[in-house]
Amino acid sequence: MIVPFSPVEHTGQVMEIWLEASREAHRFIPMEYWESTAPLVEREILPNADTRVWVKEGSVAGFLSLVEGDHIGALFVAPACQGRGIGKKLLEDAKKGRQLLTLAVYRENQGAERFYRREGFVPLEERTDEATGHPELLMVWRADE
Repeated sequence: MIVPFSPVEHTGQVMEIWLEASREAHRFIPMEYWESTAPLVEREILPNADTRVWVKEGSVAGFLSLVEGDHIGALFVAPACQGRGIGKKLLEDAKKGRQLLTLAVYRENQGAERFYRREGFVPLEERTDEATGHPELLMVWRADE
């Protein structure tokens, strides 16, 4: 079930998923980067994002955070729960009532890029992520396409 993020109930589980899934999906970036970024995500990004979580039997299995309105700043599913349609359902939830969504995905994360393409996202531009120096694609989804 998809529910709004509750800082008191969900922060610990969301941060565990973010760290574990980041490590798994982005092996090309040193783990130290994710560990050093975690406090910023927890204290500044999560509280200011519109985040929805997938909860089953009291446990968070995934989450999606919208920042700056219609930009997906994070979509992560716990590695043990991937391949069960949770990411797709979180995206469908984010698309409701919207005409446009954008996101950035690392080029080296080919599985995520394929997933987003299947879900109707198309590349807008390739750029370099300033924080990591790795190439990423800015992608967009439009309701009318």
